[in-house]
Amino acid sequence: MMNKASHLKDIGLKATGPRLRIMELFENSKDRHLSAEDVYKKLIAEDADIGLATIYRVLTQFEQAGILIRHHFESGKAVYELNEGGHHDHMVCYRCGKVTEFFDPKIEELQNQIAAQHGFSIQDHSLYLYGECEDCSKSERKPFRR
Repeated sequence: MMNKASHLKDIGLKATGPRLRIMELFENSKDRHLSAEDVYKKLIAEDADIGLATIYRVLTQFEQAGILIRHHFESGKAVYELNEGGHHDHMVCYRCGKVTEFFDPKIEELQNQIAAQHGFSIQDHSLYLYGECEDCSKSERKPFRR
């Protein structure tokens, strides 16, 4: 496997300190879905002096280069995850924001069948399911209402 600096150069980006630091953060974070603000807070906690404007710029560059995938969950803010090449869908908890990834071949096949019935060729898709995670549904709080 090539190193991070070589990978960035291969896609036309200079291997700057902020870019390397942000790439490393996504590779090592236990949280797979991070907003620009999440990245900023994690970098501040590591005493990294990288401004929010730089983080937004790097995230956009990484998305354009295919390193990251951007999602817009119901929270209204963009979150990013590493593009590891495999497709998956997401379940998002309305209460706590927890994101659970899943893949189901039956769902994928059903989508293809439905598209074919309508003469449609799927190029890409996103499936987001919104509800309550198990922890929140067990809590004493009243149920969430949209």
